[in-house]
Amino acid sequence: MAKIKKPEPLTGESLVKKVKELGNKSKEEKARACGYYTVTKNGIERVNMMKFLNALIDAEGIELDSAPNGTGKGGRSASYRISVQSNGNLLIGSAYTKQMGLEPGDEFEISLGRKHIHLKQIGFDGESLEEQEISIED
Repeated sequence: MAKIKKPEPLTGESLVKKVKELGNKSKEEKARACGYYTVTKNGIERVNMMKFLNALIDAEGIELDSAPNGTGKGGRSASYRISVQSNGNLLIGSAYTKQMGLEPGDEFEISLGRKHIHLKQIGFDGESLEEQEISIED
């Protein structure tokens, strides 16, 4: 017996269009029709509502995460505070690199001042692109 491959869940504009076409159907029926379900070993169909709703939010371009306000600690939001780790590393973190639009592999030239760190982004040709300054205060 050949196993039928489940189609990939819809995303983007095609997801929004399909949800509108389904009109008065329940959320679960819409999620299932858009491909947001799995079939267990026992053949039971399970609808993944979180993936469906998150995909719909993304497709509509709704931004749920508020802009960082500079307060708070930990988690995935920027607290605008870092500390030197026990191994001596100073980890900036992805919240800041995302905010700056940096990509994996971007390179920087580091220069140290008395109470600050300068980061100069280096382009593909080795020339400096943009200077970022990180101040360290007592």
